[in-house]
Amino acid sequence: MRRREIIALLGGAVAATWPLSARGQQLAMPVIGFLDPRSPEGVTERLRGLRQGLKETGHVEGENLTIEYRWAENQMDRLPELAADLVRRQPAVIIASGGRDATLAAKAATTTIPILFLTGEDPVRLGLVASLARPGGNLTGINFFNTELVTKRLELLRELVPGAKRVAVLVNPVDTANTDSTLRAIEPAARAIGLKIQILTASTSREIDAAFATIGRDRPDAVFVIQTAFLNSRRVQLVQLAARYMVPASYSGREFTEVGGLMSYASDIADAYRQVGIYTGRILKGVKPADLPVVQATKFELVINAQTARMLGLELPAQLLARTDEVIE
Repeated sequence: MRRREIIALLGGAVAATWPLSARGQQLAMPVIGFLDPRSPEGVTERLRGLRQGLKETGHVEGENLTIEYRWAENQMDRLPELAADLVRRQPAVIIASGGRDATLAAKAATTTIPILFLTGEDPVRLGLVASLARPGGNLTGINFFNTELVTKRLELLRELVPGAKRVAVLVNPVDTANTDSTLRAIEPAARAIGLKIQILTASTSREIDAAFATIGRDRPDAVFVIQTAFLNSRRVQLVQLAARYMVPASYSGREFTEVGGLMSYASDIADAYRQVGIYTGRILKGVKPADLPVVQATKFELVINAQTARMLGLELPAQLLARTDEVIE
């Protein structure tokens, strides 16, 4: 009888302490901070890539880690406040998504928490890392060459629209560093292939409408939309306006061609986020960001929307089609 009583007592103690133990495990679950200047709707494919990379290192959101998301909703001045809020949560890693502004906000908020960035600019020139091979400090990440791809994207646009003489380049003047670096690349590239460029600016939805009203009046032969978080978030508006004004347009990511844009050429952004997921997993396992070299993108995608090309009366050159990674029908 006494033996049974002891067993029952022990069983009851285990049952009583189990919820507390489970809660303890839940509280010990690592937290990842995710900072982005856009809204959640604009980064679905990116988050899918991130979660895939985390999964490859044995980490699944909601099971053995938590992700705290902070979205600036295209209000760049909110990023420092959101970054500071994440730092107060003391996450194991902060992922600074969406380019330069989010990364600099996170960098200013902490010198100790590991930060993983994704940038199309040179991270050494931006002062994010000491070198690509040996980042030093608490930052490392992915460089996906958006600025460097400007020349190639312009050449592909000219190949698709061989009669083009003048191209309107749409930039976001608020994103000064990205705009400046893009213009430094595109102006000599345009001269080299005999194109004249017309710079148009837009940092709000209404300004995008105004820019396309100018395009409708001036009738450039094509439009070149540069890579910025804001313009990416307005991709449906941009694609619809290009269709309304019947102007061929080149974009900086497949998200545009998937919603009807004519052409995109860029690094494989989902794969870049997968790499960030892998780096996040490695840091959670004890690797220091200073020991993780900056990954340079190696996968690039040329995507053409054939239905949009037909609507614009464009014939797809055979040589261009042979180099296209995907044709959307």
